Amino acid sequence: MAAPPAETAGQLTGVLAFPLTAFDSELELDLEGTAAGIERQVAAGASAVFIACGTGELSSLTFEEQRALWRRAVEVVDGRVPVWVGAGGGAGQARAAYRAAADSYVDGALLLPPYLVTGPERGIGDYVRYVTGTGALQTVVYHRATAVLSPAAATDLLDVPAVIGIKDGYGSIELMSRIVTAVRSSGHPRAQDFLFFNGLPTAEMSARAYAAIDVARYSSAVHCFAPELAQAFHDALLGGDEDAVDLLLARFYLPLVALRDECPGFAVSLVKAGAALRGHPMGAVRPPLVMPDAIQVERLAAILAAGDGAMQELAAR
Repeated sequence: MAAPPAETAGQLTGVLAFPLTAFDSELELDLEGTAAGIERQVAAGASAVFIACGTGELSSLTFEEQRALWRRAVEVVDGRVPVWVGAGGGAGQARAAYRAAADSYVDGALLLPPYLVTGPERGIGDYVRYVTGTGALQTVVYHRATAVLSPAAATDLLDVPAVIGIKDGYGSIELMSRIVTAVRSSGHPRAQDFLFFNGLPTAEMSARAYAAIDVARYSSAVHCFAPELAQAFHDALLGGDEDAVDLLLARFYLPLVALRDECPGFAVSLVKAGAALRGHPMGAVRPPLVMPDAIQVERLAAILAAGDGAMQELAAR
């Protein structure tokens, strides 16, 4: 049996990996392909893995598939790093997933928004409290889409024992700065230990700006297919190597984001295409997402080659 979870909150530093969910040619779940991807990311230096979240196509998975992925991830990781899982959607669905996760030897849950259903601000807090109940499974609330928090609503989450932090996928640095300031200055006993994460697509592009407002942690989808680039960027940012950060942004991340923005859902689809280019095919994406066409894949290959060239320049310094 895999090792039970360790204390987690203090470990959520370094490169946070969000593994892909592998599918076969019929778009059926490929557990062993997914397991191989998780192992590659842990071996490449991931400090935690978040299974079946956004990059892992949570919204396309059945509950049974989610649980199968959690079990396999815990087996593969075997206590080496924390394993977090995604929960979200309708309140009942999210609550069931949260309760099942608490019994699955995972370290925590990323609570995604109740997609399509929009409620008032107090309803967001009610959603979080309903899902977590009296549970003790560590939870990070995803601030995005139909769950955009105000500073007051974010501060109220300090009173939800399971919630240890907020992940920003909304993208307003001004709002996030107000949230961080409100929480830190609240006087609440948990205020200084509360965690904040940058969860924007290709978060490396905004990582420098977010770090300046006390949101230094971020998730890296690039780590799924080019972990050496993701790790080099993280190390350069953490070490204050501005020249290396600028080089990697200019040569790799900027062109990648330009390609990503050509089609909705490419924040996931390009990651799967990149994995295939690196010799680790994970299958296609489930609809409504679509894979890039042949010309876009060729451009992605050129972007990866440019990233490799930047790595060579850094190694030669």
